[in-house]
Amino acid sequence: MPLRYSFIALLLLAFAGCATVDFDYPREASVAIDANEDTTLKRRVDEWLAEHPGPSGFYPLVNGTDALGARLRLIEQAEKTIDAQYFLMKADSAGFVFGAALLEAADRGVRVRFLLDDIFTTVGERELAIIDGHPNVELRLFNPISRKGIDVFNYLGTFESANRRMHNKSFIVDNQIAIVGGRNIADEYFELNTGGEFRDFDMIAVGPAAAAVSEEFDAFWNHSRAVPAEAVVGKFSEEQIAQFLAKIDRQYLEEGRNIYREAVNSDLMRSFQARGRPLFSADATVLTDDPDKLVREISQENMILIQEMAEIVRSAKSEVVVATPYFVPGNEGVEFWRSIVDKGVRVVIVTNSLAANNHTAVHSAYARYRKDIILAGVELYEARANAVSETREGAPQPKAMTMHTKAMIFDRERLFVGSLNLDPRSIEINSEMGMIVDSAEMTGELADKLFENLGKWTYRVKLNDDGQLRWHATIDGVEVVETSEPLASWWQKFSAWFLKIAPERQL
Repeated sequence: MPLRYSFIALLLLAFAGCATVDFDYPREASVAIDANEDTTLKRRVDEWLAEHPGPSGFYPLVNGTDALGARLRLIEQAEKTIDAQYFLMKADSAGFVFGAALLEAADRGVRVRFLLDDIFTTVGERELAIIDGHPNVELRLFNPISRKGIDVFNYLGTFESANRRMHNKSFIVDNQIAIVGGRNIADEYFELNTGGEFRDFDMIAVGPAAAAVSEEFDAFWNHSRAVPAEAVVGKFSEEQIAQFLAKIDRQYLEEGRNIYREAVNSDLMRSFQARGRPLFSADATVLTDDPDKLVREISQENMILIQEMAEIVRSAKSEVVVATPYFVPGNEGVEFWRSIVDKGVRVVIVTNSLAANNHTAVHSAYARYRKDIILAGVELYEARANAVSETREGAPQPKAMTMHTKAMIFDRERLFVGSLNLDPRSIEINSEMGMIVDSAEMTGELADKLFENLGKWTYRVKLNDDGQLRWHATIDGVEVVETSEPLASWWQKFSAWFLKIAPERQL
């Protein structure tokens, strides 16, 4: 008993002494440049808009190399501003190449505003200080926890606020062209990680739609929870930074150069450079949670994005297709989808299988509702972990695939792309954003490709006559029916069973 009380007292003392962040650290408000400012991109966009009837232009980024190449090409072409907002950035090849490209743009005089959520960003303090130390770069960390002391105590000691995260992802250059979607800045999102591949999705937006994304960025950039990086990581002297840069491995630099060349010279990027790849002309609406969602009490009125998405789903007349890596509908969600099916609307939901899911606890919660969602009339598909696509030439195949796409198709006429997962954390706790694009041409093509290839990388999950789950697939021309979580190891199955204890609202 004395030992137990001593341990509890020690924990309480640790939490009481946790380090905190100065959210009042001095900063200046700033906004996107006027969309009418003269830049090369502005002239190109105006030229395109004059030739096309729709107010904005769009192009989907399905391939990871293309998604990285699009960002790097736009950074190269930036003349006035770059605004980047991401949930995480890793200290890997993609992070290195992206960060180096931003610094090169800043060297040309481009103003760079970089907003990162802090909780899963693994870039070190020196690297963040190097980025932030450039006179033309300002780096802010959203809702950071202190990096002094023990991280876990700092997180737990401020759990009520630290648990609320900015999950938004946006990228805008010269307030003319934006990229919105599900990708963060890390190798797995751009097909650079042979340990696993994320099947993801982004959208290029050209014209007025990009300016609407800028408004979303400004709202988060100027929020009280967006803290200058200097307040968290401190400042390093020019000598310290020079010493660190001198120690960067030459092999790492060469690898970065190779990745850069391959990304910016992909077939899609060359086609865009030659103006041989047409954009889809359409109208669009940017949907976003208010950043105040992260400091207010959880309530329906603060869940702006999901409420708007629910209304769009209810307005569908024939078909709704949902791709979400994490799907935890809860009883209320099951009844919602049942109501849509009961109106005669076909509902197709694609999510991850246990073996493909990189968050086992989320799968544990999802599995509780699998039978109910099928009985509600939903067509349910799960990604196969071994259905990997081709990687870079000469590179080994990744070990597993995770479906990370966050998208919805409505009547093959409208498309949502953004950061939203259909789980309690995205809906209630975190902030999210996305874009609805009204293009029957583009959406129809994407839907056709999805259904053409769906059987190649998913299982159709059904119930047999006895009400038991069965996973159906055609693999190498052979019909396969699995009777338990396919491709999952015994450890994954045990973990999924054990993690049923995890609080569902946190997933």
